[in-house]
Amino acid sequence: MSQSIRVIVAEDQAMVLGALAALLETEPDITVCARSANGREALSAVAKLKPDVLVTDIEMPEMTGLTLAAEVRERYPQTRVMILTTFARPGYLRRALDAGAKGYLLKDRPAAELAEAVRRVHRGLRVVDPDLAAEAWDSGADPLTERERQILWRAGEGKSSLEIAEELHLSEGTVRNYLSEAISKLDASNRIDAARIARAKGWL
Repeated sequence: MSQSIRVIVAEDQAMVLGALAALLETEPDITVCARSANGREALSAVAKLKPDVLVTDIEMPEMTGLTLAAEVRERYPQTRVMILTTFARPGYLRRALDAGAKGYLLKDRPAAELAEAVRRVHRGLRVVDPDLAAEAWDSGADPLTERERQILWRAGEGKSSLEIAEELHLSEGTVRNYLSEAISKLDASNRIDAARIARAKGWL
């Protein structure tokens, strides 16, 4: 019998985390070697256990799944990353693939598809929901720079330009300039509207 595929599951909702791990554990060729409740915990687990596949949600405390995927690609390239999320947003898919994820599966897919997706990702194949892939292809590229994204996300959370400037060690005028650029690129009426548009596209 071939060696078991070693998997880490990262998910911040405890019930979902338990269900996903239990589901994968029923497969004879898959072993869940760790469960992580946030991105930073998952990164530590990957560093320690060197799994074959990391299955991770996108929105988690400490570190998002997208940042986690990029960190794993940079530091532990032997571990392949698969995103498992509720977000059917083309922008998220593009950012996940750019971050090095090999798979992007939606949580509303049939349960049997999860284990097969893990196997395919482990073999080095790419697994992406076909409908979402087509939508991402048609939706256009994310126009925001990484700095604009950082600032717009904080603005969308209700932080003032001064608060953002202090947090990112920038001048208040620089923050306003970045926000102005983002608002213009998204054809938005103000910073809150820009954040809303970017979130809907999966760019934040």
